[in-house]
Parts: sequence; C-alpha cells; structure tokens
Amino acid sequence: MKFWDHQHSARSETRRLLLAFALAVAVLVAAVHGALVVAWLLMVAVLPVHLPFPAGFLAVNVGVSLMLVLGGWWVETSNLRAGGVKLAQRIGAREARPSVSHAEQRLCNIVQELSIAAHMPQPQVMVVPRTDAINAFAAGWDASDAVVAVTQGALDHLKREELQGMVAHELSHLHEGDTRLKMRLAGMVFGLELVYNFGDEVRERRGLAWLFGSAIMLAGFAGWLAGRMLKAAVSRQREYLADARAVQWTRSRDGLGGVLRKVMAQRRDTPAGYERTTHQGLAHPAVQHMLLVDLPGAGAMERWLDSHPTLVDRVQRIYGRSMQPLALTPVEEPPEAARRAGTVAPGAVTLASMVDPFARL
Repeated sequence: MKFWDHQHSARSETRRLLLAFALAVAVLVAAVHGALVVAWLLMVAVLPVHLPFPAGFLAVNVGVSLMLVLGGWWVETSNLRAGGVKLAQRIGAREARPSVSHAEQRLCNIVQELSIAAHMPQPQVMVVPRTDAINAFAAGWDASDAVVAVTQGALDHLKREELQGMVAHELSHLHEGDTRLKMRLAGMVFGLELVYNFGDEVRERRGLAWLFGSAIMLAGFAGWLAGRMLKAAVSRQREYLADARAVQWTRSRDGLGGVLRKVMAQRRDTPAGYERTTHQGLAHPAVQHMLLVDLPGAGAMERWLDSHPTLVDRVQRIYGRSMQPLALTPVEEPPEAARRAGTVAPGAVTLASMVDPFARL
C-alpha cells in the first residue's frame, strides 16, 4: 500500500469537499431567496393588484436563512461537545479493566504503545461489553476528553497485530482532528435541516403561507440533501486517510486488513440486520459516523449516503488487490504485563470515573 500517496490524496479531496460544502450553504441561501421571489411573483400574478417586493426582502430572506443554518450548527455542535466519555457511555461502553481481563490489558498496552509512537496524548480506553460485532470508535472534541472504545467482539476475535491496526486507525482520527471535523459537519447538516423544518412550519398556516412554505421546503430539502452527501463524502475520505495512517504506524497491511476481512466474514455468516437489532448502541446516530466500520444500511438511500467506503474497497486499497474474508477464530495469546507508564493504577482517579463514579466498579 502506498500510504503516503493515499494520505495526500485523501487530504486533497477533503479540502475540495469542504469548499464544496461551504458553496452548498451559499447556494442554499440563494436558493431560498430565489424560491421566495418566485412564490411572490406567482402570488402577484393571481391577485388583481400589483404589489412591489417589500422593503428589505433580500436582507430578511438571507438573514433568516443564515440564522437558521448557523444557529442550528451552533446548537447541535454544543450538544456533541459533551465529551468523548459521556458519548461512549451513552451507547453502553465502560472503562477498560486491565486488572481483571488479559484481553483488556493487551488493549491498554497497545493504546499506550501507539500513542507514544504517534507522539500524541493517550486517550481513555473503554470497552463496549456484550457486543459480538467487531468494531471500534474514537470520540472526543480534544485531547482532554478523547476516548478509544473497542467492542468485546474485537477483543475476542482479533490477534495482537490486528488489534494494533484497529487502534492505529482510531488514533489517526484523533490525531487528524477527524472527530471534531465530523461533529462540525453534523452540526451544519442539522442547520440545513432546520431550513426545511421552518418551511414546513410556515406551510401549515395555509392560504398564501402554503405557497411560501413550500418554496422554502423545496430549497431546504435540496440543501439538506447536498449537505448529507458532502458530509458522507468527507467522512469516506477521512476513513481512507485513517486506513493509510494505520498501515504507516504499524508497518503492516495484515493488521487493519485482517480486521476488515474478519468483519467481512462475520457479516457473511450472520443474518442481515443482525448488528442493528442486537447491538443497538452502535446504531446510535451520534456514533454511527465514528465507527471503524459502519452498520449495513437498511435501505437504498442509507447505502447511498454511507459515511464509510465499502469493506471490499478498503481491503483492496490496503492490499492492492481483492482479498477473501478471513475466518473468525477465538484468540489464544499469552497474558501481557502492565506497562509502567501505561494504564491508570488501581484506585487512581480517571477521566471516566470523574464522569461516572461507578466506572471502577
């Protein structure tokens, strides 16, 4: 895998998509004004008198549209900034317990080793118990509340080399600021959605308000759809970048590549929709775009707006060719000792225990 080339390509494509996102917001504001101009002209055409445009028509249209978009972005972003630990706990994750689990000790050691190698602060390590699906996610607005959470299925089925590839991928998201970028884009998409909702509210008043509300809804829906598509495209590029980073940091294609191939085998051998129905925490909208591998879409529209590339595409990029799924086998590796400067000593106050007093129990 030419990871340097893939990283450069992903960063360049991200910049182009973010520029397109900003352009889409500007076009939405213009489209709302244009739709209201058309609605006004249609209203005048059916009335017996001529009515000029009200004073400040353009300023009000543009101002209200920007207020909805930017206000929605601020509200949603503020909600998402609650912290990585709180978000992880919302989907059922708990603090890792290296003192009682060899697998969790190995995970904590890997997070510490890769954090040192990447020259970045070590995030809080958490585990999503009772979840057979192989998955992981990174969350947090900055280094002070960063979290890497891994499912129990990953601990049960991944070898050390594969777990290194998974953790390296998630650390890349934190290192590159992807979690913060994705939360900001999610807030902007919410703001675009508010324009559509505002049009729906206006439309319910009937009469001439129905005409103006419909115009706002039409422009708002087009802006929301464009925003969702661009947000998904940016997310896919950041996944490519994190994959390339993981190969660079671990110097192994079989690490992350083995994880993705085992996920392919797991999904091949389980019924459709299994992950969504049995692991509902992973299906939480706030964490969907942060997962190592997103849950399979329930419909054509969801697959069209996927925040992740397909597993086949990601594996092909890593290996340079198509690869078959890798059979799942229970991991039997010798226990590891705790690193001296690694995980938190027993009884120490951690970030998770400050949020949840029972996290150490």
